[in-house]
Amino acid sequence: MKKLMLGNAAVARGLYEAGCRFVSSYPGTPSTEITEEAVGYDGIYAEWAPNEKVAMEAAIGASIAGARSFCAMKHVGMNVAADPMFTASYTGVNAGMLIAVADDPGMHSSQNEQDSRHYAIAAKLPMLEPSDSAECLAFVKEGYAISEQFDAPVILRTCTRVAHAQSAVELGERADIPLKDYVKNAPKFVAAPANAVKRHVVVEERMRALAQFAETTSLNREEMGDTEVGFVTSGTCYLYVREVFPNASVFKLGLVNPLPVDSLRAFAGKVKKLIVVEELDGVIEAHLRAHGIRVDGGKDLFGLLGELSQGKLRAAMGVPQPESAPYDEMVPARPPVMCPGCPHRGLFAVLSKLKLTVMGDIGCYTLGASAPLAAMDTTVCMGASIGMAHGFTKMRPDAAKRTVAIIGDSTFMHSGMTGVVNVAYNKGVSTVIVLDNAITGMTGHQQNPTTGLTLRQEPTVAIRIEDVCRAAGIERVRVVDPQDMRAVEAALREELAVDAPSVIIARRPCMLLKYVKPNPPLAVDAAKCVGCKSCLRIGCPAISFRDGKASVDETICVGCGLCEQMCKFGAFQKKEA
Repeated sequence: MKKLMLGNAAVARGLYEAGCRFVSSYPGTPSTEITEEAVGYDGIYAEWAPNEKVAMEAAIGASIAGARSFCAMKHVGMNVAADPMFTASYTGVNAGMLIAVADDPGMHSSQNEQDSRHYAIAAKLPMLEPSDSAECLAFVKEGYAISEQFDAPVILRTCTRVAHAQSAVELGERADIPLKDYVKNAPKFVAAPANAVKRHVVVEERMRALAQFAETTSLNREEMGDTEVGFVTSGTCYLYVREVFPNASVFKLGLVNPLPVDSLRAFAGKVKKLIVVEELDGVIEAHLRAHGIRVDGGKDLFGLLGELSQGKLRAAMGVPQPESAPYDEMVPARPPVMCPGCPHRGLFAVLSKLKLTVMGDIGCYTLGASAPLAAMDTTVCMGASIGMAHGFTKMRPDAAKRTVAIIGDSTFMHSGMTGVVNVAYNKGVSTVIVLDNAITGMTGHQQNPTTGLTLRQEPTVAIRIEDVCRAAGIERVRVVDPQDMRAVEAALREELAVDAPSVIIARRPCMLLKYVKPNPPLAVDAAKCVGCKSCLRIGCPAISFRDGKASVDETICVGCGLCEQMCKFGAFQKKEA
């Protein structure tokens, strides 16, 4: 049976059909839906881990136990998971283990464009790269076979376009893969130096065997056509090449680490001009050049920035663009904004008013850096805000009373707790604001250790952020409602005034959660509105200005009341029935 599936859904289906038993991940766009889909299949245990490192370690443990295992993350999540992954390359596996990493060329939802192929090369692990949903499913199955044949975790690399595009997939049955026996094997699995130095020999032997495998596997294929130009490509770029040059000769790579040499050299000898089409870094191009294989075009044509497309490929290759229907109207820009009623908005309005230095973090609240709030100074990576605020105030003690760190509840559990420990242990005075909206919001409402529910929606322990902070040595911990702007301001002024570390937990659930009910929309009394535009400073998309007066869009207003608090003239009122 064929079914139209997202790439992420097809990966999950591949896990099911391949007999995977264990899945542990941390949500990260564009990889999140893999785990959300996997939990729906019988025979697969799936969970959200607090972070990618823990997810990787759990998957390693499940593999050693004898179960085919899996973990997924976005590209920056692999930075967090790299520590156990590099050593798992040395220890190898028992049952097969697959690691999915979703890169984000174009930075649709990410803070950088790192190319995860470098991780496969550095960790000396095989990496597969599917081009569409059908290959997502097929490559998962192949990945487990390779993992068990070569005794190594296998990385499956996708990207935003593959993860979130749909194509037809042929569904199959689940393979009956029993648990493999677990046998204690300290020389293999105890990565002490005396053992690991011997395992490194095994790793290098494995890479030589994989290099030979790359020459013959059907994952890499030669598609001969017109020999004037030949393309070497992989992933979504293969689809772009095929669309623009349907009759060209193409060497499609499905196994992107290690790359073949002899078969690529033979392909290059069959075409007059060889072009490498790849997004981000020139990994394939560098491989070809390192082995003396001529390259007539690559990064010099396509550059190192952003994602490619059919249009960019045509432009770089001098192919005329297809005519498109004219569109007379200008499409307005629609930058992302906090939702109406977002519990973060009021707090950021206060931060902006007080002109504080704000060390930010990764989450919906990163939008607090955007105008008109413009209330964030830095954002680097998950959990960085607390450590950065500590370092900043240690070097600028005079700034401690006007500097805060801000972090979300899920990010706090991911990698913020150690930052709090660092502040307490090293006698810092940082003020930390934890935005607790009762969910992992930015990736689409996933549970986390503070919510009291598992991925399967089963009740579990709910970790209390205030208890964690007190246990870490923070004595000043308080909870405020972020939509009570007066209370937020008072709490900030009080905590910043003391020479001690403190944590303010701004607690209110995300407005988009199903159990959160909106209030009736507000209306503007035009007679009381003086046109001062104070209400616009909170950046609420439900508020606009018309004919010199504020106006509320009733279709999206949730009656949060922030505009009432901003207006000194009482122009915003609850709408009469």
